[in-house]
Amino acid sequence: MNKVRLKSLLLGPALLLFAAYGAALMWVWLRQERLLFHPEPLAAGYAFNLGADVHEETVEVTGARLSALHLRLPAPKGVVFFLHGNAGNLASWFVNADFYRAANFDLYMIDYRGYGKSSGQIDGEDQLRADVSAAWDQVAPRYQGLKRVIYGRSLGSGLAAGLAVQTAPDLTILVSPYSSMQALAKEHYPVVPSALLRYPLRTADDAARLHGPLLLVHGDRDLVVPPHHSADIQAVAPQAKLLRLPEAGHGDLQDFEVYRQTLREALAAL
Repeated sequence: MNKVRLKSLLLGPALLLFAAYGAALMWVWLRQERLLFHPEPLAAGYAFNLGADVHEETVEVTGARLSALHLRLPAPKGVVFFLHGNAGNLASWFVNADFYRAANFDLYMIDYRGYGKSSGQIDGEDQLRADVSAAWDQVAPRYQGLKRVIYGRSLGSGLAAGLAVQTAPDLTILVSPYSSMQALAKEHYPVVPSALLRYPLRTADDAARLHGPLLLVHGDRDLVVPPHHSADIQAVAPQAKLLRLPEAGHGDLQDFEVYRQTLREALAAL
């Protein structure tokens, strides 16, 4: 076999592999919302039936309408503005109203675009942050002079940290947070260049700019967002308190009494 033919035989598969890799990267760039977000829509007529003190509201944003649920107590100490994770909807997330009733805090939670009854679809980090800010701007004026808490879980932790920098709440709570989506993606998809990620969501950078109280909670058995992410955030936000649950994973922290008790104490201390 001559050298030219050998070179051709070797180069052909390499070019095919390179082309396939390039196509995969293009798919990631164009369709990464499918990797990051897993919305579950609800019918427009879906009834939540969570009690007379839980009110269904909407938030008008550019090109869409967000669905929101608002637990409104007679004389609340304040409000917890809750940003949920990347899957499900309000029907699966707004399930601990009794906890907040007992703590005497109102609870406000939105569904992102395409989740639950919210219309539209997510197409960029700036849009996502703008939607969250619009929801905050709608509800926060009702709590002037009261305690305001921003809570972000998993996906919502990056959005919560950014909103807290803008609004300086009395307490910020980040549960199962990532130091950045970029860093997390590098751990799960090491062959994908970080530059392709259109949702860097740099939680640690925002946390470093927070001056108020910050509570971090993480399960030591979390395989989705490894617990070192909370440690990395605490390293740049020295005022942060970190609760690590040795037996907890990513989606089960609420099942542990130490988690619930820590939240009770944090809210009671405000």
